[in-house]
Amino acid sequence: MTQPDDGNATEDRGPQHAAPGPGGSFGEEAAEMTENTEVEAGAEGGDPAAASTPAEQQDRPAEGGEHASEALDVDPLQAAHDEVAVLKAELGERTLDLQRLQAEFLNYKRRVDRDRDLVKENATYAALSPITEVLDTIDRAREHEELTGGFKSVVEQLERTVAQAGLVRFGTPGDAFDPSLHEALSHIGEDPDVEVTTCKVIAKAGYRIGDRVVRAAQVLVVDPAGS
Repeated sequence: MTQPDDGNATEDRGPQHAAPGPGGSFGEEAAEMTENTEVEAGAEGGDPAAASTPAEQQDRPAEGGEHASEALDVDPLQAAHDEVAVLKAELGERTLDLQRLQAEFLNYKRRVDRDRDLVKENATYAALSPITEVLDTIDRAREHEELTGGFKSVVEQLERTVAQAGLVRFGTPGDAFDPSLHEALSHIGEDPDVEVTTCKVIAKAGYRIGDRVVRAAQVLVVDPAGS
């Protein structure tokens, strides 16, 4: 027995079993649906680069743009002036250091020279001080005219030698009395020819080395008249 054809069977199948429309296919519809899904994903927080347009990407500032603009704002001439100022300050400091070192060296050199002269003077003083007694004996012999012959030549050579060594004789009659140079043994009255206390007689000559008195001259003095 054959069943009768149901005319409504085809209508009940629904759109899922509908045939593709004219000029289309199932592959094209699937591609379109996939493209729409990717666009929606980008708009909902997907890849920002995929969602942005080329114009928006061009307007976006490049990374480090602020630092680059600051670097361009620096004036090369001003930077050079600042560097020169720093170098001048350092040069001034080094110059002051050099001047201090030079002053310290000069002071040191003066001290060394002064000490060297003092050592030399002390050595000369120690060597020549005893000779003053010999020179006193020579003076007494000269007063008695006992310097003759070869002895006279020896005496003159000795006096030249001690003079070259720095021993200087001082004290002659008529010198104004100076307590720092003369030792007054006695006053022998007044003299109308003098205006100040004067050395009248030299008992022993004085000697000095430079400004240092080795021995004061021993003298007899006279005072001005009416003093």
